[in-house]
Amino acid sequence: MKKKILSLIVFLIPFLSCKQHVHSEVVIYNNDFESSDLTNITGGIIGQFNGSNVMGQFSNGDFVLSLNNLPAHDLITVSFDLYIHDNWRGELLPDGPAIWEMLIDGGPYINTTFSNLDCKEGNICPPQSYPDNYPNNNHNPRSGAYRTDLPGVCSMKTSPNGTTMYKITKTFKHAGNSISFECLDKLDQKDYPDPKCEKSWSVDNISIKAISL
Repeated sequence: MKKKILSLIVFLIPFLSCKQHVHSEVVIYNNDFESSDLTNITGGIIGQFNGSNVMGQFSNGDFVLSLNNLPAHDLITVSFDLYIHDNWRGELLPDGPAIWEMLIDGGPYINTTFSNLDCKEGNICPPQSYPDNYPNNNHNPRSGAYRTDLPGVCSMKTSPNGTTMYKITKTFKHAGNSISFECLDKLDQKDYPDPKCEKSWSVDNISIKAISL
């Protein structure tokens, strides 16, 4: 029995010791939008929020960032700030679910909902899916947020917590020489005279890295 165990350990040693390490990281895209640069972006718009340029605000909209001639790599890391503005109500009907998506090369990496309302005794407290994907509805409003003390931009402009900021980072396998990064919403706002005033979203500080192992 001891010989069998020893033989198994000897057999496994090469596999246990074979770990992948980061060989290099190359920033292939970085944009804080202060120069209003929308190069390589389709559908982008520049707005202002909290004294800074952002890309947005979007409502029933999307943008696509397309990058070509990437260096050789095994992984991609995408990070950015996401601002959820005003009256997002998670999965509360009649205008729910308030879905937001992030796609890479056309495939969804985030498909979630956000709720931007306060939970008060006796009031409805609409849950959100984030930080999980929809249709998980077990999280309180603003779960996973980086900041909850930002003003709204329109319907909740006077609220000191009318905008919620999320810092999002995703790392995934990728080896192609091009990539498309898309963000969009699926908001049902047909009953509102000014949908963008009711709820919208923006992004800022987009950074994309190509990682070799």
